[in-house]
Amino acid sequence: MAQLHERLQAAMGSAFGGSYASSDPMLAVATKREFGDFQCNAALALAKPLGMKPRDAAAKLVEALEVSDLCEAPEVAGPGFLNLRLRNALLEQQLAVMAADASGRCAVPRAAEPLRTVVDYSSPNIAKEMHVGHLRSTIIGDTLARLLELRGHPVVRLNHVGDWGTQFGMLITHLRQTAPEVASGAAEAELSDLVAFYKAAKARFDAEEDFAAASRREVVALQSGDEASLAAWRSLCATSEAAFSKVYSALRVDERLVTRGESFYNPRLPSVLEDLEAGGLLQESDGARCVFLEGYTNRDGEPLPVIVQKSDGGFMYSTTDLAAIRQRVADEEARRVLYVTDAGQALHFQQVFEIARRAGFAPDSVSLEHVPFGLVQGEDGKKFKTRSGETVKLADLLDEALRRARADARLEAEGREEGEEFVARVAAAVGIGAVKYADLAMNRQSNYRFSFDKMLSLTGNTAPYMLYAYARVRGIQRRAAAAASLDAPAADSAAGFVLREPAEVNLARQLLRLGQVVSDVERDLLPSKLCEYIFELAGDFNRFYEAHLPSSPPAPALLRPLNAAPRRALLALCELTAAVLALNLRILGIEPLERI
Repeated sequence: MAQLHERLQAAMGSAFGGSYASSDPMLAVATKREFGDFQCNAALALAKPLGMKPRDAAAKLVEALEVSDLCEAPEVAGPGFLNLRLRNALLEQQLAVMAADASGRCAVPRAAEPLRTVVDYSSPNIAKEMHVGHLRSTIIGDTLARLLELRGHPVVRLNHVGDWGTQFGMLITHLRQTAPEVASGAAEAELSDLVAFYKAAKARFDAEEDFAAASRREVVALQSGDEASLAAWRSLCATSEAAFSKVYSALRVDERLVTRGESFYNPRLPSVLEDLEAGGLLQESDGARCVFLEGYTNRDGEPLPVIVQKSDGGFMYSTTDLAAIRQRVADEEARRVLYVTDAGQALHFQQVFEIARRAGFAPDSVSLEHVPFGLVQGEDGKKFKTRSGETVKLADLLDEALRRARADARLEAEGREEGEEFVARVAAAVGIGAVKYADLAMNRQSNYRFSFDKMLSLTGNTAPYMLYAYARVRGIQRRAAAAASLDAPAADSAAGFVLREPAEVNLARQLLRLGQVVSDVERDLLPSKLCEYIFELAGDFNRFYEAHLPSSPPAPALLRPLNAAPRRALLALCELTAAVLALNLRILGIEPLERI
């Protein structure tokens, strides 16, 4: 694409004058396969300043364009589009480059300017169970972190948990009165027990004045560093984090996710206020200290304040997030910070980012980006809840996915006998992969309806379909190697790629789109584009497979050892398809299975 970009700019300068040599050729990947590989739309934009009809401008551009070594003859289409189709010889060369990449990256290019990036995702609350609402943040953030690393960006994965505030004063006070052995750390508690304790503590806080006063005193003690209070708090955090780790392990979340709670930023909050004050940003409103930003009003049209310190001296989420931005820029040296949270927090982050800019916490060279996502709904389109009306626990949802995948393993129906380890691994990859893929395949900004039946289906854009596609390619390779009495197919890849038929060319073109798709996701932060890509790749591979499946004999042509050279070229396409599918599944946090 870079070569075409340069050639088009040179042609524009030659055709329309030197002043146009630096114009944007408006080169893009073709929207439809029948249009070729790329489309140049520059003629439509240049026609008016040139005083020409778009098709005439396109024809003149073609006359000056020299791409015969790269493309077939350019075609002028529609009102003045320029369609460009790469030559098969160039496709074969590029496939060889992908296949020769021993790093497993499939020649995905590294970013020209690596940016140290912080990805803030998951963010559950201590003493509360992770629920289905945490699913999207966790897997979207994990996928984006993997993809950014593939592009060569150093990534810091941060789990900003809620581990500070009034709720801990309530919980510790209640535990000391009802379960002192848990409060002291002498006895371990399950997270579900802590949830029950928290509900009881909240009810008492709202109903008992003496208990509420004691809870507030406990908060002061905790914030002052009282060792007994801190010990109880640490015990609560440890119990919660152990439960979170089990969920992360089931989801195959990268182990480098660092937990950094609100408590980490607590000592930094006073200096945030000092800097806001020094910058002339703070104003007092009803005893609270606030920042007022232009353009933000309430329903009555009155200025909408961003409260950074309440009238009682307590701090807000906005204060913690400002401290976090300053720490991430100054200490982590981040050049890009992503916040993967639900769309309902959009206003909060808009305001926090603007305050951070004005206060000098984040210069313009640092990109602060909210990565919003929609809601997970039930199949009825309403809020996803249990039959009793409670929020669905994430651990329960994953357990159900494993149960269903195991029951749907089809091993018994196919007459296969497999060991427990194999069955458990397949069930985990298919079940958990189905949950993750169904989420990631949706545009993250949209709500989506959760359906086990749809996500576990073997047809359509689902994880089981993709896993079976990968296993099918690997099975072909194993059978081909055995039938031909050859070494592993990877050793034959050096024989090179030879594209003869349309199905082979279409598969090749899809394989070569990988780098551009990864670059697009890096820019747009939409993992769904990866899912669309490999779904289309699996379809192209199936058509390629069918094109080499003669009616007689029943064995596919690419498995027959009658002509070694064509067979090696076909197997090279299989090998590269398997590598690209595996790479993308790993980016999505799904384990590729050699067989199912």
